[in-house]
Amino acid sequence: MVCSLRGEKSHDIVVKALDVLANLEHRGATGYDPDTGDGAGILLHVPHAFFSEEVAGLPDAGAYGVGMVFLPQDPGCRAQCERTLEACFAAEGLEVLAWRDVPVCPEAVGELGRSTLPVIRQVFAGCGRVAREHLDRHLFIARKVAENEVRIAGLAGEGTFYLPSCSSRTLVYKGLMRSFRVADFYPELRDPRVVSGLALVHQRYSTN
Repeated sequence: MVCSLRGEKSHDIVVKALDVLANLEHRGATGYDPDTGDGAGILLHVPHAFFSEEVAGLPDAGAYGVGMVFLPQDPGCRAQCERTLEACFAAEGLEVLAWRDVPVCPEAVGELGRSTLPVIRQVFAGCGRVAREHLDRHLFIARKVAENEVRIAGLAGEGTFYLPSCSSRTLVYKGLMRSFRVADFYPELRDPRVVSGLALVHQRYSTN
């Protein structure tokens, strides 16, 4: 973990955390495809300044949540999953503000990783009828209910609909890439507008 003891947000924290993650390469593993890892990722504060320039009409920081959403490649299944998630947000009194396609570089993962690559989007949900101090609880409930409903209805294949994070405070970028390729896959992590007061990184090693 890299953080500011004074709570100051900067892009330098993101850069240093990505360096730490790259140096954890020895803790991970690959299978027959040397460019597809067991998984690596980074958790950051929601970069409000960045999103306010990328997504029109967002409210103040902390008054909305961001869900990182992994979706099926099939357009029909993907649309059903998105509608299910939106309905779950509405059931929790939240307001869906926007969807955003996350720029990715598939060449940063190996052949195996590309064969199971989801469509990656971000959904932005405002407080709606929910008090700001209760926003994260309702985001969490909507996320879990949506994942469960999609699974029960068989709307997507195993693991093809998944929310790595859904919060007003933090955001997770992750995938089946090697640790030093995370920012290659998610190029916006190198954008100086992406700032954070903390960054938690992870390199997975599968033992089963």
